Amino acid sequence: MKKTIGLFIIFILLCIFLTIMNPRFLSVTNLQNLARVVGMFGIFSIGVGLVIITGGIDLSVGSLFAFLGIVLYFLLVPWHIPWPLAVIVVLAAALLIGLFHGFLVSKLKIQPFIATLCGMLIYRGLAQFMASDATKGFGYSEGFERLNQLSTGTQLGVPMPFILLIVIGFAAWILLHQSVYGRYLLAVGRNEQGVRYSGINTNRIILFAYVISGFLSGISAILLAFYSNAIAPSSHGSFYELYAIAAAVLGGCSLRGGEGSIVGIIVGAALLQVLQNLVNLLGIPSSLNYAVMGGVILTSVVIDQVVKRNK
Repeated sequence: MKKTIGLFIIFILLCIFLTIMNPRFLSVTNLQNLARVVGMFGIFSIGVGLVIITGGIDLSVGSLFAFLGIVLYFLLVPWHIPWPLAVIVVLAAALLIGLFHGFLVSKLKIQPFIATLCGMLIYRGLAQFMASDATKGFGYSEGFERLNQLSTGTQLGVPMPFILLIVIGFAAWILLHQSVYGRYLLAVGRNEQGVRYSGINTNRIILFAYVISGFLSGISAILLAFYSNAIAPSSHGSFYELYAIAAAVLGGCSLRGGEGSIVGIIVGAALLQVLQNLVNLLGIPSSLNYAVMGGVILTSVVIDQVVKRNK
């Protein structure tokens, strides 16, 4: 809780600093755009955060967005599948992929880094093959305008992705902090062997975390597809897994597992987007975005390590 409060204070201070340097930061348009991006990135960051709490990692998220985006394109545009059915297919595929990752990690005991790294390469390659490495667009969303509104629309002035983030975040908060599964998940991250000796099926706990991550990535994949309105299979979602990992680590998730909070992950995702605005405002070249992201992750890990040693 202390980490989350401290992170939230930093977030507020950054917002105040940005407002002083550029008053347009608090404009309705900018706040809506910020909330929309925070919503899309926050949703899949929650899933990755749950995986990190188990002591694992998911490097396949960005490539998964490209693959699921291409699948969604084919379902809606060339094949003219009704959009509710297309959404079900995409989310089912995301669930199966999460189940596959969880099986590799929990049952076959493959290291999460290797399992999801292979997934990252496979899904990116499949996306490029299916699309013949050509950019695919959704045009004017004829026939699936309502689905498009989930990404680009607003409700009472609040972007739909941000509303979805609040709903999903509340459900995830109950799951992690108010349920038996959440207690087991945190315990597995701290000491998997000890939890197993207590008679708890740790494989099932870990498997379910990857399934949740896959499902939330599927939701974000749909939102991101319509946000960009086009899928470039070689670059769509590239390095987005870094944003999720950074948001989770900033939000208090330890890369060793066993620690983390849903509120912290959401605040971490919001802080990253505010940092992006700060980078642009300071005139730092956009090509250095990933360098800034790497520095943020490294700083967070170093601070976490120092705190652990002092304890």
